[in-house]
Amino acid sequence: MSNFNIVEYIGNQQEFFAPVLSDDSIRWEKEKQFAIQAFQGNNYLEGVARKNPASLQNAIINIATIGISLNPAVKHAYLVPRKGGICLDISYMGLLHIAQSSGVILWGQSKLVYSNDNYENIGIDKAPTHKVNTFGDRGEIVGVYCTVKTVDGDFLTEEMQIKDVYDIRNRSEAFKSGKSCPWLTDEGEMIRKTVVKRAYKYWPKCERLGEAIQMINDNGEGLEKDITPVELINADQVDVLLPLLCDESGNYTNTGQKLCRAHRFNNLNEIKACDYDQILKAAS
Repeated sequence: MSNFNIVEYIGNQQEFFAPVLSDDSIRWEKEKQFAIQAFQGNNYLEGVARKNPASLQNAIINIATIGISLNPAVKHAYLVPRKGGICLDISYMGLLHIAQSSGVILWGQSKLVYSNDNYENIGIDKAPTHKVNTFGDRGEIVGVYCTVKTVDGDFLTEEMQIKDVYDIRNRSEAFKSGKSCPWLTDEGEMIRKTVVKRAYKYWPKCERLGEAIQMINDNGEGLEKDITPVELINADQVDVLLPLLCDESGNYTNTGQKLCRAHRFNNLNEIKACDYDQILKAAS
């Protein structure tokens, strides 16, 4: 497309952007300018868009569908070249922002843990303690965690050892290509994003957040999978917990909902056997 004009092309996308907008705080005129800014002085990015303009259109539509801004000041989302096209990439801060703005959580954070830090998980209903020597030698990265506070005031924390993060990284198409990618240029950000992508499964459901994570997985970051077999409670144990966690209609009580989030299950038959005694004690 020798006559391709990036400014004109982006400006023509409003008719596709407006009908699918999921967040009224996202304004077309601002996002149009942010998108144009992303291409200014970036000949490679413009060259990819020139060869595959449909991918740029899809990325702009995704901005509206997911409800995320390209504003470089907040660092929530970016237009990046990947898999021969232009993709919308969302940072871990962007994912937490979607969860917070959708009312899923009150706040959240994702932090790296280094070998010389003092990190301690002090219980399922409390935020962990994490003491660091900010200006000293913190050692090497050994893990990462994401802590959020729910609208009910509960804390939920997901932790990952660095080995588990790298296992996911190694499944990434971008990383396996050997070319420059976020796993090489912004490893810390990607480690934080990986634990957020795992943690969100145990938060209240949010369609926007689910679509965002599915999109970035489809763009080649690597799918987060739980592949370790886990022993679950048996039918008799389900029968014991049913009247303790559910009302007569089979819906979770307030206590049941809190334990569901804390122990990360949707149905009673998904409860891990190792969690049974703790859930029984909390529900009795």
